[in-house]
Amino acid sequence: MPSLPEDAFGRMDETPDEEFYRTPRLVTHIDDGAIAAVTQLYRELFPPGGVVLDLMSSWISHLPPEVEYNRVVGLGMNETELRRNGRLDSYVVQNLNENPALPFGDAEFDGCGICVSIDYLTRPVEVLREVGRVLKAGSPVVVTFSNRCFPTKAVAVWHQLDDRGHVRLVEGYLEEAGNFRDVRGLDRSPRRMFSDPLHAVVGAGAGS
Repeated sequence: MPSLPEDAFGRMDETPDEEFYRTPRLVTHIDDGAIAAVTQLYRELFPPGGVVLDLMSSWISHLPPEVEYNRVVGLGMNETELRRNGRLDSYVVQNLNENPALPFGDAEFDGCGICVSIDYLTRPVEVLREVGRVLKAGSPVVVTFSNRCFPTKAVAVWHQLDDRGHVRLVEGYLEEAGNFRDVRGLDRSPRRMFSDPLHAVVGAGAGS
């Protein structure tokens, strides 16, 4: 990935993220068609019976309702939202922009999802390198995003790019992290008018 300028990860609102996320937001941030596309990706890529990490989680995880997993762990910013999430077996409250180190063991997970949140990370490569560490070799990371965001908290470089640029940027994050293989971008936008677009970048943990 080409070197990004120092201000690429600046934000319009640099107040502590804990203040911004203190109020629970029990709403969906993409429409039903885009949510269904996220769920279908999880259905295709996360192994039934596996241990799944929902990173930057909230009150809903978009996992396929008919699939049972051994364990689902959430990490997010608002405890009220995480407590409301019926798919989570456990959760951690953590600000990844302050501390990108994940509180999990090496090769602990069979899959990791990051849904419509990658644009808020100010240290995305460090976070994704940690994701690669906690994933078992060959296990998928699924990073999904649309064209919606909280504009004051999305990093500057995100605002400067279109959908195709976002895909290339996230591919670059995973490649620079250095512990993923088979990194590829996907367009899973619903094929109907007036639906939110849905793009994804997926990769497989390379193992230690």
